[in-house]
Amino acid sequence: MNAPFSRGLRDPFTAFVGDEATAELVRSVAVEHGWQPEKVNRGGLRNAVQSLSVSASPSILFVDLSESADPLNDINALAEVCEPGTVVIAAGQINDVRLYRDLVASGIQDYLLTPFTADQLRDALAHAQLTLAGPRVNETTAERPHVVVAVTGVRGGVGASTLATSLAWLMGDSLGRSTALLDLDIHFGTGALALDLEPGRGLTDAIENPSRIDGLFIERAMVRANERLAVLSAEAPINQPVLTDGSAFFQLQEEMKNAFETTVLDLPRAMMIQHPHLMNDAHVAVVVVELTLAATRDAIRILSWLKANAPQARVIVVANRVAAPAMQEISRKDFEQSIERKIDILVPLDAKAASNSAKLGQPLAQAKGAAKVTQALSRLLALTVSTMDDGGEAESTTSKSLIGNLKGLMAKKTKQAA
Repeated sequence: MNAPFSRGLRDPFTAFVGDEATAELVRSVAVEHGWQPEKVNRGGLRNAVQSLSVSASPSILFVDLSESADPLNDINALAEVCEPGTVVIAAGQINDVRLYRDLVASGIQDYLLTPFTADQLRDALAHAQLTLAGPRVNETTAERPHVVVAVTGVRGGVGASTLATSLAWLMGDSLGRSTALLDLDIHFGTGALALDLEPGRGLTDAIENPSRIDGLFIERAMVRANERLAVLSAEAPINQPVLTDGSAFFQLQEEMKNAFETTVLDLPRAMMIQHPHLMNDAHVAVVVVELTLAATRDAIRILSWLKANAPQARVIVVANRVAAPAMQEISRKDFEQSIERKIDILVPLDAKAASNSAKLGQPLAQAKGAAKVTQALSRLLALTVSTMDDGGEAESTTSKSLIGNLKGLMAKKTKQAA
């Protein structure tokens, strides 16, 4: 119900409500938007299905599920008669987050709990209008080819997801590129959470049924953060292991090429190694590290893996949460000597900015009063953009004896401890 469609001959808004009080409220808000109050009909979902089976669907459809005994099944019946391109807002009396998530996964834009206020309806309609104006399939052009940026942390907890979210947000906000953030931490992903969004079931549905993945599925499954950024994330039950050969992830990437100008992959290291084909089309590989001995070891191994498995990708090493030198486990100089290359970007530790951005549900790049952090993130964006402008050529790195260097660093640490 959310796929691209030519909306020139369609009504901008139609509603089907269950009672007169709701009808009056919806009419008053519709008039504020310049829509015809006559388009607010009585009869709820049943009348909507009957009417839309013989008439064109509007751009925005409001349906009342209050009289529905099985809302999810009835919404699916509505989808059969509703033309592609319609944004659907539903309202109902059942206050259940599972129902909300299932309804969103089935294709509706929003679900309001009745009785709702005029302001709640205005917010839902504003979001619907933003969706209609947002990135669409086949929006990319030859002048702005699709770009894939993969962000991987060498260890858990280094802040790779935080940087991936900020980079995706900057791609849309600073560059005006329609951007998809694909969070492949299936059970514990924070891509949606960091933007104060519900992840929905789109990603888990894609894994369970790869054959469903197409342009329409992408439109339904992606959760919009703003006009230029959409997120596909998950919070799969932890008692359900992910059983997949990776074909779903490959198909998602292929469809995102058609729907967006940029894909930012939040790619856990285990997922990268288990499904190496995810890096086949990556133009940029952002490797997030911390200045610790364990991160040094894992950075060496991952950089070597990338050289062998993604030679086309430009590698950008980002040291995150960098504290004062006295607080670091190892120095920047020792770290760079061990990995035999320079750190490209240092993001300073700013616990206050990180805490505020988490509380506000905003990316770290949007944090107030964190100039040093935002400057570092802007440099990361600029370096990524320069890679895009250069055609995504990989940065050459040498690896004469990386493990030998690590052993030397470990010996140095042992002497210092002694």
